[in-house]
Amino acid sequence: MVQKKRGKSPLVAEKRYGKVKPAKKKVVKPRKKRVARKPLRGPIGWIVTLFRWVVRLIWGFTWRIGFVTAVILGLAITYFALQLPEANALLDGRARGSVTLMDRNGEVFAWRGDQFGGAITAETASPHLKNAIVATEDKRFYWHLGVSPRGIASAVRINLREGRGPLSGHGGSTITQQTAKLLCLGVPYDNKAWKSEKEYEADCRRTTMWRKAKEALFAMAMEVKYTKDDILNIYMNRAFLGAGARGFEAASKRYFGKSGADINAAEAAMLAGLLKAPTRYAPTNNLQRSQERASVIIGLMADQGYLSQKDADIARIAPAQLSEAAQAKAGGAFADWVMDSGPEFFTRDTTEDVIIKTTLDRRLQAGAEEALKYIFDNKVREGSKAQAAIVVMSADGAVRAMVGGRNTKVSGGFNRATQAMRQTGSAFKPFVYATALELGHSPNEMIIDAPLTINIPGSGPWSPKNYTKEFKGAVTLTDALKESLNIPAVKLSELVGRENVRKVASDFGIDSDLAAGPALALGASESTLIEMTGAYAGILNGGSSVAPYGLVELSLLGDSEPLMGSGGGIRERVIRDEAAGKLIYMMERVVSQGTGRRAALPDREAAGKTGTTQAARDAWFIGFTADYVAGVWMGYDDNTPLTGVTGGGLPAEIWHEVMVRVHEGLPSKPLPMIAPTPVRQQPQQQRRNGNFEPIPADGVADTVLQRVLRSLGGSNGPATPRKQRKEVIIDR
Repeated sequence: MVQKKRGKSPLVAEKRYGKVKPAKKKVVKPRKKRVARKPLRGPIGWIVTLFRWVVRLIWGFTWRIGFVTAVILGLAITYFALQLPEANALLDGRARGSVTLMDRNGEVFAWRGDQFGGAITAETASPHLKNAIVATEDKRFYWHLGVSPRGIASAVRINLREGRGPLSGHGGSTITQQTAKLLCLGVPYDNKAWKSEKEYEADCRRTTMWRKAKEALFAMAMEVKYTKDDILNIYMNRAFLGAGARGFEAASKRYFGKSGADINAAEAAMLAGLLKAPTRYAPTNNLQRSQERASVIIGLMADQGYLSQKDADIARIAPAQLSEAAQAKAGGAFADWVMDSGPEFFTRDTTEDVIIKTTLDRRLQAGAEEALKYIFDNKVREGSKAQAAIVVMSADGAVRAMVGGRNTKVSGGFNRATQAMRQTGSAFKPFVYATALELGHSPNEMIIDAPLTINIPGSGPWSPKNYTKEFKGAVTLTDALKESLNIPAVKLSELVGRENVRKVASDFGIDSDLAAGPALALGASESTLIEMTGAYAGILNGGSSVAPYGLVELSLLGDSEPLMGSGGGIRERVIRDEAAGKLIYMMERVVSQGTGRRAALPDREAAGKTGTTQAARDAWFIGFTADYVAGVWMGYDDNTPLTGVTGGGLPAEIWHEVMVRVHEGLPSKPLPMIAPTPVRQQPQQQRRNGNFEPIPADGVADTVLQRVLRSLGGSNGPATPRKQRKEVIIDR
């Protein structure tokens, strides 16, 4: 057994790899003893202990509640964010479509519905527009997370200072919150759940505490889902900016006739100024007020560094101006009429963007408006409440101009040209004479203007009178119409048959109920101005009825083929060309020699007829040249009698002023009239069992009168009925 040698160390790693220095021992500093605080004794100690305990309790409760709240908010924001679609799907949020109306030359003159001019983005819009919106609505837009506590606190302070509730008035909403409201917090419009889009939008604008809280969550969710520019894009395309414009592109085209990409600083400021109150600040309602609001916006842009002081001064010196189309506002009543006469699902309740080409001639429209203003400014006493309406159309019924009242710059108002049912007075008489001419009577035929009494079953004796209360004796049919004599018109109507007069008038387009008694001949029935003007157009075109129309073609935006065409124009023949030509001859004498002399034109032939109803409640003049037919009505909306006005007075003068402007630059054309042959004997017809059959001519001057008197049982002299006569005076 080998024994280990003492004093000799074993062979270890140190020998092979060198000597290893021993590790330094870690010096551990002695731990300071914590000196316990001496507990406070007495009442002060109790109070401090209680305070510390309360603080610890509150802190423990607060951080736990805060943590739970943060988790709940995070989940809610995540939920809303997951529900949001892609930003591009939210640009056009209209529940209904728009209607763009174009005149006969293809130029836009009116808009209806919610106009959407196409998507515009922060990248494609003018930098001035983007800057104006941010400067006006939310200067910290690019820094906050959807909600601005500072803005809310400031708004609450202002509301309380002004005596309102904390949530009434100023809202302190960011652009993101406003966009959330425009999206109705993600609730889509459902026509089954809401009575109207207006009610739906009113609900979206409610400002309850719960709704504000939900709006804040939705706004923060949008900040998570979208970029800042995405949010701004949605806002720029969904905001309502007055005059039916949805989005800044539509508003830019509506007011300035250009894209939102091309507007300058002044125009951008005007558009951004609309966000506060679109209707109040719409430049089409009050341009000066809109410009003043824009000046404030320009100041904000300069203060926030978006405009230099020099550029701001230039923008104020040269404020934004309306485009010619927006400034003209032509055809308000005409546009309303086209919208009402078109199919409802493509006009009033359309969900599509519709383009309608119309018959409107804006030159003629401007002339009609100017003529009406000229007469009321110069020949009607100041403060008068009298109204007037004008319709100008072609012989085929194409309406070229329409004025619905003295205020020509309104839309949606009462249109007296198409909605007012008024007695026509002597303006109805041409249809009595048209019936007689169609049945073979001649303009040169004689009739006796003498006292007449007709016994009306159930009403008693009826004795019409002339406007002058005088009698002319034997007159030709032409002179009777020229002087608007009432008794010859009644006698002629009775001879040819009231049923036939009603049929001729109805076939010419007077669709209203026509009087059944003898007063039919004197215009006791009611009609509208557009009906009467359309009926006169039938006389001008040679005796064929027309359906007045304004819509030429209707198509959807982007479609090349129209969905529908015109529903009006020339229709069935009512009287022969010859009868129409002779009637035009008689009506020309009304203007050149008779009651309508004030309507005469200096450079061309014109024909027409005056009309004044009982007590001068309505005054008419309707007439035509070879190119156009025009009708004028004047009266009070409440049927107050006119003072000193007959159809041959102010209405004829308005007609004259309108037609002078309408025919400016047009060559003179003769009327298609036929002068009658001056013979003594004319073919006559009489009514037998409701039918008209030829009978031999008597060859005497009072043939018509004799036939009437035989049918009525009268005589040549003044009638002396057994009962007291009832006098009814129908004016010219």
